[in-house]
Amino acid sequence: MTTIDIVIPTLNAGRSFARTLAALPTHSDLAFSTTICDGGSRDDTIAIARRAGAAVVTAAAGRGGQLAAGAAAGRAPWILFLHADTRLGVGAGGMIARFVAPAGDKAGYFRLRFDAAEAGARRVERLAAWRCRALALPYGDQGLLISRAHYERLGGFRPLPLMEDVDLVRRIGRNNLILLDADAFTSAARYQRDGWLVRPLRNLACLTLYFAGVPPQALRRLYG
Repeated sequence: MTTIDIVIPTLNAGRSFARTLAALPTHSDLAFSTTICDGGSRDDTIAIARRAGAAVVTAAAGRGGQLAAGAAAGRAPWILFLHADTRLGVGAGGMIARFVAPAGDKAGYFRLRFDAAEAGARRVERLAAWRCRALALPYGDQGLLISRAHYERLGGFRPLPLMEDVDLVRRIGRNNLILLDADAFTSAARYQRDGWLVRPLRNLACLTLYFAGVPPQALRRLYG
């Protein structure tokens, strides 16, 4: 049986976190353990995690550092990184089981879906699909499944306050990124707050500036 560590960074995630934990993948050929790495939550995030049987570690707030600390706390040969507001859809467990058997140095990610009915959500989903096909840049809200050995060879997540997902998938490389045939349902709250046009443009501006050499620390304020 293949064992997989699920690593979830959290910071005041209680509003949506219980649903994320309830939707974690299962499969008869896989054994999952869950670790959250909390960045200083003041709500009930940690209590929710412990009630669900998840291990809890802490680190300074910052998703890159939290992801790295959560991964370091485990020992399973495979790691599945998820955001606290991302739920995997039906069939994800089966896709994971099929992927880990021959994958080697490949890494998998899921289709982005939003838990919203607006037309803008569908447009951003199509934009994300294009970004993955054309630029090989899945974001962290699409999950990342990678062998621990390969993750460690690449140097793992760097302690960046932003763009930690882009930094890692660029090191993984286009030819080693595989789209898994299952959905990752992500909270639409930020898009509904900022707008289905403004938020993607802001994200694109951050990505462009990052590629131009602007450090993630400087981009954090623009990202919001």
